[in-house]
Amino acid sequence: MQFIFARQPVETRLHLLGENDMTTARVLLVDDEAPFIETLSKRLVKRGLTVSTANSGPEALQKLGLGESFDVIILDVKMPGMDGIETLKAIKNVNPLVEVIMLTGHATVGSAIDGMKLGALDYLMKPCDLDLLMAKVQEATMKKMKQEEKINEARALHIALRRGD
Repeated sequence: MQFIFARQPVETRLHLLGENDMTTARVLLVDDEAPFIETLSKRLVKRGLTVSTANSGPEALQKLGLGESFDVIILDVKMPGMDGIETLKAIKNVNPLVEVIMLTGHATVGSAIDGMKLGALDYLMKPCDLDLLMAKVQEATMKKMKQEEKINEARALHIALRRGD
């Protein structure tokens, strides 16, 4: 299942993304539980997010490898085969700027610490409050856009310095 809306450049998205406006956030929802992924993706789309789904870590990595761009990945920790921690490591190797929110129904302090050490923005228990999840998605989206903006400014400065501007 995939819901696609128009993509906009970072500068436009930064301008349009207000405190309560998440219409341009691109989210990848990764979970092996089909009913959960279907329900949550519909709820997120109703809240204005662009949502793609993956049923496993390898499927999520395939989407990233095909050049699909996401602001936030919502990732289940406990999945058969490649679990959420392994998937998080691989995601950060492929795209270190993408923000990851870990979700689990089987939380342990150890897995939460592991996820945070590997670069997860946060770790939430299932079922999580949708308003809390939306706030975390907004925080993650803004953090990623600010990082991209800093990178673009540094590139522009580097080019200007090379030209002698």
